[in-house]
Amino acid sequence: MNNQIMVKNMNTIRKLGIETLNENLGPIGMVEFIKQFDSGYGDYTKERHNWLAGLTIEDISTEIKKIKSTK
Repeated sequence: MNNQIMVKNMNTIRKLGIETLNENLGPIGMVEFIKQFDSGYGDYTKERHNWLAGLTIEDISTEIKKIKSTK
């Protein structure tokens, strides 16, 4: 591929980028690379508060002990 190609639009950039990633990283590496840039969705801070609502230090300690005992 010629490195001097003038990129004219976002579709061309996307196509060349995917081809280059696939050629150099293979399909699995390409997917793993692209996943790094997924910003996700939702409001993590709000969801985190909901997950942790009512959780005590004792609850956390108990869960940690459970996990450690299974290893």
